[in-house]
Amino acid sequence: MAENTSGYRGVRRRPFLLLGAGCAVLGLVLGIIIGYFAIPQSGTPWSAALTREGDPSIAARLQREVTPSSIRDNLRELTVRPHIAGKEMDLGVARLLRDRWLEYGLDSARLVPYDVLLAYPSREPNRPSRVSLLESDGTVVVESQQQEAGVDDPEAEPPFNAYSASGEVQGELVYVNFARAEDFQTLVRDLRVDVTGKICIARYGEIFRGDKVKQASQYGCAGLILYSDPEQCVADGMAVWPDGWMMPSTGVQRGTVKLTGDVLTPFYPANEYAYRLRVEDAGLPTIPVHPISYGVAVEILRNMAGPEAPVDWQGGLDITYHLGPGYTGQTSGRTVRLVVNQDREVRTTYNVIGTIRGAVEPDRYVIVGNHHDAWVYGSVDPSSGTAVMLELARAMGKLKREGWRPRRTVVFGSWGAEEEGLIGSVEFVEDYIKSLQERTVAYLNCDAAASGNFSLSVAASPLLHNMIRDATKKVPDPHEPSKTLYDTWRTKRPEEEGNPDSRPKINKLGSGSDYAPFFQHAGIAASSMSSDIDPAIGLGGYPLYHSAYETFDLQDRFIDPDWTVHQAVGRLWGQMAVTLADALVLPLDVRDYAAAVQQMMDELRQEHGSRLSAQNIGLEHLESAVSNFTRATTTFHQTLESVDKSNPVAVRAVNDRLMKLEGAFIDPLGLPDRPWFRHVAFAPSNVNTYAGQSFPGLADALFDIDNAADQAARWEVVRKQLAVTTFTVQSAANTLVNNLF
Repeated sequence: MAENTSGYRGVRRRPFLLLGAGCAVLGLVLGIIIGYFAIPQSGTPWSAALTREGDPSIAARLQREVTPSSIRDNLRELTVRPHIAGKEMDLGVARLLRDRWLEYGLDSARLVPYDVLLAYPSREPNRPSRVSLLESDGTVVVESQQQEAGVDDPEAEPPFNAYSASGEVQGELVYVNFARAEDFQTLVRDLRVDVTGKICIARYGEIFRGDKVKQASQYGCAGLILYSDPEQCVADGMAVWPDGWMMPSTGVQRGTVKLTGDVLTPFYPANEYAYRLRVEDAGLPTIPVHPISYGVAVEILRNMAGPEAPVDWQGGLDITYHLGPGYTGQTSGRTVRLVVNQDREVRTTYNVIGTIRGAVEPDRYVIVGNHHDAWVYGSVDPSSGTAVMLELARAMGKLKREGWRPRRTVVFGSWGAEEEGLIGSVEFVEDYIKSLQERTVAYLNCDAAASGNFSLSVAASPLLHNMIRDATKKVPDPHEPSKTLYDTWRTKRPEEEGNPDSRPKINKLGSGSDYAPFFQHAGIAASSMSSDIDPAIGLGGYPLYHSAYETFDLQDRFIDPDWTVHQAVGRLWGQMAVTLADALVLPLDVRDYAAAVQQMMDELRQEHGSRLSAQNIGLEHLESAVSNFTRATTTFHQTLESVDKSNPVAVRAVNDRLMKLEGAFIDPLGLPDRPWFRHVAFAPSNVNTYAGQSFPGLADALFDIDNAADQAARWEVVRKQLAVTTFTVQSAANTLVNNLF
């Protein structure tokens, strides 16, 4: 037995010796490979690279590289053809972006497809959408046009409101001002105008057009007509297109009436194996909606019967606005006919994703984004932003070829089908939400870089406020180069009117562009910026918005003839991106978040405190949570100032808490009746998706509560949302505490 055992061991030892020798050789080879690649190109060892501060000269070099002429060339190319989502021209723009990014030297660039439900005007000759004013015998008095005057492009889609119900309705007309909740309340409750079964006509402006449709449906309107009133699109003394950049009487604003992604795959990406709802179960509008020009609207609104509209409902047309219903005098037999024919099709839309890989923290992402689809030519929305992003990618690619590589990965996102409902960005976030929540530092959006030439306009998470303001101090103003963007921004858009020392105002994020899924759904700090028009001229936005007149000439002749506004926005965008990508300690200021939450608390108490007290509902627990959050941010900031920057583990730890604070405000159950929106501190207003709302769950529950059909049930919702808000604020405070247990 002894000899046999010895022989057995001898036989088995040789393979183990060979295996051990092989492992040693393999380990040596791997060590050499790892050692080689673990040393940056500059030769700096990892111990130094991990704790190296960002080089401020990089952002300065990037700014010098961004040129007006390149941006102009980009925009000219992007606006040659219409490129509505899901069509061949839109795919052509996506491929152009991918190819350019690869040409510029990005590490990767690829198309990411999603199959989504899109809407288009019917192309059948005998099925046009139109609005007609009819005499009692059926004679047409006036009818909406199929295309704006002077536009002779077969690729340009006729004006339409995407996802409207198809159908035909005919009847009496009622004027509903902006079709806001308060407008319908005034009509129905105060003025006793019955809108049930009527065709309603509303001005564009003030709120998201989809919210107008929602209100019209809730109040029983049979259909809705939308038009751009001269009060919102023609400034006094300024010429209309083509002699100026005001909206002519033939211009029509297109636009969607549905947001938050593909309607058939809510909460999940629209990929090849997705479960899809039936279209009839997708929550789409149930009434027909169609946009017209104010040249047609004036004829439809003229001679309306009923009481004179309130003074602040009178628009810019040369008529006296009446509420209706119907018409007066010899025109009393007139009716309005609304016909909508749309085709809904599942088509492929493409995101374009490009990257410059981070040298030290490749698993941390700074994302810059813009969409590439347009209703027609889109020289403002989105192509002014796309043109700038192309130039930014070119400039960063050049810096990379010259030896720079960011600490963190910079991601370029060009989203598809934004105009039809933020579809590309929503699907991307839903597809990669687990990774994005864990790894994304911030999302920096720029939809329209130059919708005007007056001043910078910014909306952002409070976490980014300080970083944005500091970045503007490093960018020259396009009109006064001796000053910075910060100087002119705070003068023209002060946080406190009349205070010469005021900081520039940064707005709350609502929805309406591609920051929404990152911020409202995933809890990632986000910003959106543009140069826009002077509010003193009294318009709600740039006049030719979403019309076929939004062409290259609009930018080249009127908005930014020397292209320095685009350049300034590009410089700022790059400054922000490089700052976040290269900083050793992330420049996110938690104290600004505390100040914002405290202000929200003060506003809640001031606006609703007495009403809540009358229901025996106290705010003391929420006030305590807000105080705890403020103390936690103060303590954390002090910790941040004393962090050992030579210790990469300590730096990574504080950076992780900084970038994940936004996510602490996410409620996985979402807001009542709109669970896709999950941010407890900020969300779009439930009655105006474009506007940001503080403590939205509470705000929704308290809205018009005195007139609620079931007040007891609504007050229970208030109590629940107060508890949810209190818990969430306290939880956010806990994420900043060093020793929780």
